[in-house]
Amino acid sequence: MKISLKYWLLLLLLSVIWGSSFILMKTAMYDSRGYSIFSSNQVATLRILIASIALLPFSIYAIRKINLKRDLGYFIIVALCGNLFPAFLFTYAETGISSGLAGMLNSTTPIFTILIALVIFRDKMSLRQFSGAFIGTIGVGTLVYFGKKNSLDGEWIHIVSVICATLCYAISLSVIRYKLGHYKSLDIASIAFLLLLMPSIFLFFTEHTLEAFKNTREVKNGFIAILLLSLVGTALALFIFNTIIKNTSALFASSVTYFIPIVAVIIGIFFNEHINLAQITGMAVALSGVFIANSKKH
Repeated sequence: MKISLKYWLLLLLLSVIWGSSFILMKTAMYDSRGYSIFSSNQVATLRILIASIALLPFSIYAIRKINLKRDLGYFIIVALCGNLFPAFLFTYAETGISSGLAGMLNSTTPIFTILIALVIFRDKMSLRQFSGAFIGTIGVGTLVYFGKKNSLDGEWIHIVSVICATLCYAISLSVIRYKLGHYKSLDIASIAFLLLLMPSIFLFFTEHTLEAFKNTREVKNGFIAILLLSLVGTALALFIFNTIIKNTSALFASSVTYFIPIVAVIIGIFFNEHINLAQITGMAVALSGVFIANSKKH
């Protein structure tokens, strides 16, 4: 498949949006002195709730166009695996690891994407795609190994949380590509968040989110970070992501996770997170794998 410049540019834009989301999670949870603003669950809850409300007008219009009997189950999978579970898993992970390392670990998504395509959907992958994904994985492994030395403060459960989140992402994007490809991108995103509206309202109260607004320091800065996460990093980004999936391939769309570490680490530099030559090398190797996996054989 020949990928046009338009979708490469969308992929890069998405990389910037999602790459910056990791530091936004940190900013929403902690102030400049390290004191707590919102808990990890409160950040995830507000992120989903605000995005659900923002997409509600589109959801009301889209609900009339879906086949509930045939596709409701697929939309539920996208809602849970593509949005709800990762939102909570990533914020929890960042209570113990740096934003840069979280971005690096996010790059395992393409590996899960390939396995799901092969095992569940019986898809065929070319040798070129396998080679590119393998090279990219080596680059990601380099990033994780050397990033761990500088960035890991928590337990391994925090790393496992990110891996589980990336598995959820791979499941969601595969379902979108193989089962919901006949719907428009905005319809998919809006229906998924419509399904999450009531659960997020429930979680808003059970997580005592209102108390955080009353009692924490620098709540304004934390809430602005959550607004950016919700409106740009979730609602807008998912629309862009679904557009890429529908018009290219699941593997190409998942390649955004190779670019995300670069953005996440570069931004992390400005927040006193360190980067070294080994990490830069890992980035270069990961990028080369992306281009090999998605290049057209002449």
